[in-house]
Amino acid sequence: MNHKNYPVSKKYPIGRGKLGLRIGDITLVPADAIVNAANSALRGGGGVDGAIHRAGGPSIMAELVEIRKRMASCPPGHAVSTRAGNLPAQWVFHAVGPVYRGGGHGEDALLRRCYRRCVELADELGARTITLPAISTGLYSYPLNAAAEIAVRAVADSLRWGNSEVVAATFVLFDHGAYEAFERAADRVVPEIV
Repeated sequence: MNHKNYPVSKKYPIGRGKLGLRIGDITLVPADAIVNAANSALRGGGGVDGAIHRAGGPSIMAELVEIRKRMASCPPGHAVSTRAGNLPAQWVFHAVGPVYRGGGHGEDALLRRCYRRCVELADELGARTITLPAISTGLYSYPLNAAAEIAVRAVADSLRWGNSEVVAATFVLFDHGAYEAFERAADRVVPEIV
């Protein structure tokens, strides 16, 4: 499927900003900051992580090497920032989501914290637009519908109640199944928040 020409399929006004959903390749969507679904080791990987490193070039990994010298690893629920190399952005936020282990190990709270931290980083760095993937739903096996609900609520809450300066937070989803899960979540969650 060619994702290059997909428009933002849906926008939800929240506070001073908008939450958007779109199908596409996150490495091709211009934004001030792109969120990477990273691993704790910050060493690159497959899926979104691999795509971001391939498209962004080696300067991103070079910055992560320096970060690893200071902090060894990034725990689930947290994120670090680097410049974006060749990506159509200024920054990459390397966010570490939880591995899903049945739901009884604090996974929901860690995933929520992961998304909120990305909005906080955007505010700290002056990023007004941010693109986000479906963190933890690939190799980390988080159930898509549950992850979508948590992600949408965390970002929407941050836009509405967190006094964020972010004006556009767009979930860039790889396929129709993920898009539909996030759309169902947004259709439920956003009216509760606004």
